[in-house]
Amino acid sequence: MAQLTARRPENVEGDIFVDHTCIDCDTCRWMAPNVFGREGGMSAVHTQPATSEERIQALKALLSCPTASIGTVASPQDIKQAQAQLPEPVAENVYHCGYHSEKSYAATTYLIRRPEGNVLIDSPRFTPPLVKQLEAMGGVKYLYLTHRDDVADHAKFQEHFGCERILHADDITAETQSVEIQLQGQQPEQLAPDITIIPVPGHSKGHTVLLYQNQFLFTGDHLAWSVDLGHLYGFRRFCWYSWTEQIKSMKRLADYSFEWVLPGHGRRLHSTAMVQELQTCIAWMEQA
Repeated sequence: MAQLTARRPENVEGDIFVDHTCIDCDTCRWMAPNVFGREGGMSAVHTQPATSEERIQALKALLSCPTASIGTVASPQDIKQAQAQLPEPVAENVYHCGYHSEKSYAATTYLIRRPEGNVLIDSPRFTPPLVKQLEAMGGVKYLYLTHRDDVADHAKFQEHFGCERILHADDITAETQSVEIQLQGQQPEQLAPDITIIPVPGHSKGHTVLLYQNQFLFTGDHLAWSVDLGHLYGFRRFCWYSWTEQIKSMKRLADYSFEWVLPGHGRRLHSTAMVQELQTCIAWMEQA
């Protein structure tokens, strides 16, 4: 829980604040950009919410902060309203779960809602308000893990929902050796008619991405939008396996059609010119 005594001086005066435990994960800044910004190398409140909508969005960021670094001076009477809005819609049948986990350095997680069974993409925190909402939305059939870093509370979700976890064998660790579906090789896997899992080694040896309905690409730590660069990019500083392989993997994505990039880290992108966006990304990676 955020401590008022540890409130960062960069916050403007008012009810909502960020304390010194912030890890600069960026979650609150993209969830509630009208309220949170980056000051002094960490997040801070630059403007107190001016509308009820802005306040609820700020409270959803509070709930999603992986280190509980966001607090309020007064007890928030509307916190249940914010809880009821997570997971929040991104597009039709696609939701941002919120409740980011410190275990995965605040990786963003998503839910695909499908009549055939919902797919949870990477693991959020296992917390009662989120679990209750997921139950109301139909539960979880598959827990798809993009790679070894963002598994967080995967075992708790599997135990509660009885879902099948999916992770590439090359990214299995002692913590994930009980995963039910362990993908093999470098060929795409058709999980369902509307879901393709594509191996993209680079960030890690067993990294994969998930393509849903040829529109939504869930990219983990493989591909994201950079506000600073103004284009899609790969994480050069955090490439743990092979940058050369990651460039090759990025080039293979040009064979697929999609309009959304939904990453675990970094910002999401919606574009109808994704081929051009990818080419810009690849050109940058080859020079990085």
